[in-house]
Amino acid sequence: MTASVSSARRAAAAAFVGTTIEWYDFYAYSTAASLVFGKLFFPEGTSPLVGLMASFATYAVGFLARPLGGIVFGHFGDRVGRKAALVTTLLIMGIATFATGLLPTYATAGVLAPLLLVVLRFAQGLAVGGEWGGAVLMAVEHAPAGRKTFYGSFAQLGNPAGALLASGLFGLLAGQGDGALAAGGWRVPFLLSAVLVIVGLVIRLKVEESPVFKQAEPVAELPVRLALRTSWRQILRGIGALPVAVGGYYIVTTFLLGYSTTDLHVSEELVLTGLSIASFVELVATVGVAWLGDRVGGRRVVIAGLIGVAVLAAPQFLVMGSGSTGLIFLTLSLMRLVMAATYGPIAAILAQMFPARARYTSISLSYQVAGAVFGGFSPLACTALVAGFGGVAPVIVLLVVMCLVSIACLRNAPQLSDDVPQPHRTEIARG
Repeated sequence: MTASVSSARRAAAAAFVGTTIEWYDFYAYSTAASLVFGKLFFPEGTSPLVGLMASFATYAVGFLARPLGGIVFGHFGDRVGRKAALVTTLLIMGIATFATGLLPTYATAGVLAPLLLVVLRFAQGLAVGGEWGGAVLMAVEHAPAGRKTFYGSFAQLGNPAGALLASGLFGLLAGQGDGALAAGGWRVPFLLSAVLVIVGLVIRLKVEESPVFKQAEPVAELPVRLALRTSWRQILRGIGALPVAVGGYYIVTTFLLGYSTTDLHVSEELVLTGLSIASFVELVATVGVAWLGDRVGGRRVVIAGLIGVAVLAAPQFLVMGSGSTGLIFLTLSLMRLVMAATYGPIAAILAQMFPARARYTSISLSYQVAGAVFGGFSPLACTALVAGFGGVAPVIVLLVVMCLVSIACLRNAPQLSDDVPQPHRTEIARG
């Protein structure tokens, strides 16, 4: 095995482990927000729907913090190095998540409880805002030519792997009996994150710095200023390519979980088990669709996945009230299979949309602004649509429209390569 291939594999493994831990922490909060936070961190007597919306509002704070995290850690990632930024984001996420597991509830601390919850969620958002872009770049920039989509997918694997760990653990706790989560079981996934973070730090500290960062010219001006001045068109296209990959995902996971258990009265254990199975399907499928992306083109794979999401949008919600466990599990798994196609190859597509000098900042801005707009507000907006229209039909329409927007932006996305000379600054400035 050559040194370049060995370093590429180490970088991919570190990206997978690090993003798995980050997304596990993030999804632990999302799952708890869907199931128990509305009851525990807001006044007694609040209606279930209002409590769920309030819980999703605190959940959205993490997404609003993500663009700021992308700017802050993008700055250090483009100036100091990808590795240092990634070690810092992992530490911040670990501390914030562990502290969430120690929080007092509203019954104990009153209004202080939701305020502390919001502060820690904001810290989580900062960490994820800086994590994703750096992990993707470490994997893609270490990858050999012709394998960037495949290696970049290992950073994407952290999303379904983290979701699988979080939903699986919450499912086990929910299976302990009625009220087990609300009685204190919800704290366990947050406290366990400390062990995962230590493992992640050990692995991440052993990875070499990105070779592309080492060879890139030093960034003389603020990376965010350089990114906005030279790549603003690409950043906008990147944001437009991501509504389904980052927002649609939370519609078919976080919102679906809250809607099914609150409005349709499906058991928590059933939905969490179905989501765990679906996360495993996505985990396996992500590598396959990325491998395919290196052979037929990443954009073709993503667009095919978007078409699949649009087709499954209505069945995804309609089967939840059917009472058929097999049908629910099958539909959840099919949706996550096509979701894998929209998400797995997108890392390499975004990374190669931007020149190396301010790439960390540029890719983070695209992904995290999209995350703040589409990911942070999708569950809240969908809950409001159901409350306002008395049904899930507007949510289905919203998901289909998001697919169409993503397809339009992907068709016009530029692709650069580290394997050929980069365009001169004047060419970059023309976007």
